[in-house]
Amino acid sequence: MLNPATDAFRRRLSDVLPAAAFRELTDAYLHEPRGRFEGTGGILVAPESTEEVAAVVRACAEARVGIVPYGGGTGLVGGQIAQDGPSCVILSMERMTQIRAVHPEENLMIAEAGAILQNVQAAAEEVDRLFPLTLASQGSARIGGNLATNAGGVNVLRYGNARDLCLGIEAVLPDGSVMNGLSGLRKDNTGYDLRHLLIGAEGTLGIITAAALKLFPKPAELGAALMVVRDPAAALDLLALAGDVMGGTVSAFELIHRAGLEFLAETGLEAPAPFDETPEWMVLIDIGMSAGGTPQERLEVLFAEAFERGLVSDGVVAQSLAQREAFWTIREMIPEANRRIGSVSSHDISIPIRRIPEFITRGAREIARVGDFRINCFGHLGDGNLHYNVFPQPGKTRADHEQDRPVVKALVHDLTHEFGGSVSAEHGIGRLKVADLQKYGDPAKLAAIRAIKQALDPQGIMNPGAVVVP
Repeated sequence: MLNPATDAFRRRLSDVLPAAAFRELTDAYLHEPRGRFEGTGGILVAPESTEEVAAVVRACAEARVGIVPYGGGTGLVGGQIAQDGPSCVILSMERMTQIRAVHPEENLMIAEAGAILQNVQAAAEEVDRLFPLTLASQGSARIGGNLATNAGGVNVLRYGNARDLCLGIEAVLPDGSVMNGLSGLRKDNTGYDLRHLLIGAEGTLGIITAAALKLFPKPAELGAALMVVRDPAAALDLLALAGDVMGGTVSAFELIHRAGLEFLAETGLEAPAPFDETPEWMVLIDIGMSAGGTPQERLEVLFAEAFERGLVSDGVVAQSLAQREAFWTIREMIPEANRRIGSVSSHDISIPIRRIPEFITRGAREIARVGDFRINCFGHLGDGNLHYNVFPQPGKTRADHEQDRPVVKALVHDLTHEFGGSVSAEHGIGRLKVADLQKYGDPAKLAAIRAIKQALDPQGIMNPGAVVVP
């Protein structure tokens, strides 16, 4: 059993932490973006160094007090909010924001866990390099949280998830010891790679304090196009054709349904209207090429061939970087429109790419049997990640359908499992999907997860209630 974070324990922490590390526990630290979780309170600390993080963890381990790591607070599955059990220490990384080193000659950056993702991108830009992890929340998400949840984003097709962009981590383990892994070596076969164990563990096995991040040469030429496709099956054929025509230059391939565009208009969010009539389905293709390449010409060649094959019926190729940004504005504003309308149930799922068209058709049919809903299905088609969100009809709110939420969620997740997919593509498990992991997870994998958790965190102090239950 864990003990609560009492005033007496706060005084104990004050013996190992400076006064500046203690913060007022405001509502911002007790709620998450979707309003589904509310924290129980606790003690908020914001260490300034790895040594201070280690001191907090050692004190918590000795007193059997739980620790909830807190990054940018942008997580969508409740991983940063403890709403059950004894009050915890909320450990915020907001003061550990340094970019410790940048080595463009070896495409390497060392950043502390509290560094804002957008600032990491800017630090890479200053040395003419690219850090390609790109998220809608990049202005407030912190790199430690991105790694703890193995964040995805729009560039996974070309550059991979957060896991693929990390060469090493520094972390404080549940006993307060510090694992130093910031050498940035690209080859190191000295036993188990604990970096990959902690990445995606959502703070349940330790606290990431810094990371060695992989940088890339910046593409010299950027381009984008919006193309109207007949249906998701045609979009998949276009994806394959783009790979043939563009080689490895395709960075993102986003599927957008008309519901997303309608939601933008409905919520008053201004976005450019690329076509006279709102298409049922369209894709956003983004490419980056080396010097001497002409993205517009290559995208026009792709469109011409796709049109001849009957895959696309209309399209717009960006003629400037400003127009490319305008295309991305459409895609990036859809989640905000979703938030304003309020979903009955939102789902971050991945489906085997070849089966996505069948899943979309089947899903709409099954949802219609539950009730009269709108579905906004969009996302990263190139890596199989769909944001499959179910909304009320105009004139109603999600509050009118609270009784339907568990039914809709179970339907979508059951169907995802039936199709061989995952109920958590890029948002993580957190507290929201713990039961889903137990229901759909492979038994052997779950047994290994529990064994690892018990071995590294036998007292269960690290983010209690998140990801896995004993």
